[in-house]
Amino acid sequence: MHQILIALLVGLAFVLFAASVIYSAVRLTNEVPDEDREYLDPLPRGLRMLWPLLRLVDYHVCQRLPARLTRGSADKLRLSGLLYLMSPTQFVSLCLVSLVGFALLVAVALPIAGQKDNAFWIAAAALFGFIYPRVWLKDTLKKRQKLVVKALPAYLDFLTMGVEAGLNMAGAIGQAVAKAPDGPLKNEFSFVLRDLRSGLTRAEALRRMDERLKVPQVTSFINAVIQAERMGASLGPTFRAQADQRRIERFQRAEKLAMEAPVKLIFPLVAFIFPVTFVVLMFPIAIKFMQSGAF
Repeated sequence: MHQILIALLVGLAFVLFAASVIYSAVRLTNEVPDEDREYLDPLPRGLRMLWPLLRLVDYHVCQRLPARLTRGSADKLRLSGLLYLMSPTQFVSLCLVSLVGFALLVAVALPIAGQKDNAFWIAAAALFGFIYPRVWLKDTLKKRQKLVVKALPAYLDFLTMGVEAGLNMAGAIGQAVAKAPDGPLKNEFSFVLRDLRSGLTRAEALRRMDERLKVPQVTSFINAVIQAERMGASLGPTFRAQADQRRIERFQRAEKLAMEAPVKLIFPLVAFIFPVTFVVLMFPIAIKFMQSGAF
């Protein structure tokens, strides 16, 4: 009788605990204000599934963090072009959710696999979960910079043709934005065009573009344009010289990668290709020795 009573009390306590957790979760979720993403970038599919949880953690935890803890994330998001996808505090919440998610996944999977002493692996999974969004952000930044460097000579050619045809700077940028291929550089020149139309000078608009990208090739182009404007020189020859220089640098990078390819192939050759080749060559010889009774 006492055992049944104890079991009922334990079950009732568990039900009350679960109900309180569910009630608290629902209440905390209802307190999160609605988000207007009309002027923001669409969420990727994987991030879209986690977004309600990210906003919950962001609203109740990350928005209360000191600004100095999110300043680095804000700079990386701006340089990666993801500042219109999520805010810095939302990125921090993504790191926290990833940390807890990976730790829980390993904590559940290891006992099922019969593994003991799980503290180390749970801590390693939590560290990996915290670092993984930052690695993804770094890869996104590198891809964006590569796309900018690749598209820069084409945009400089369009700017050269526009200026030499008699257009001013804003008109040449407008033609480049309308005719050149899509990509992050097109968006940045669109922002420059918007800044020019809002009343900023060409130097200020281009410096803002440089702060958003932080790409050495773009910085060199912007410095050359600002210097030519100060000296009163024509922009057409400046654009043409910059386009030729960026194209030469692209060929030099391609030659550098081609020369690095043999060095990078050494490890696959030694570890995978050479052993298989030796096995194929030595197998008939070994068979002949075995048949002749040498072994």
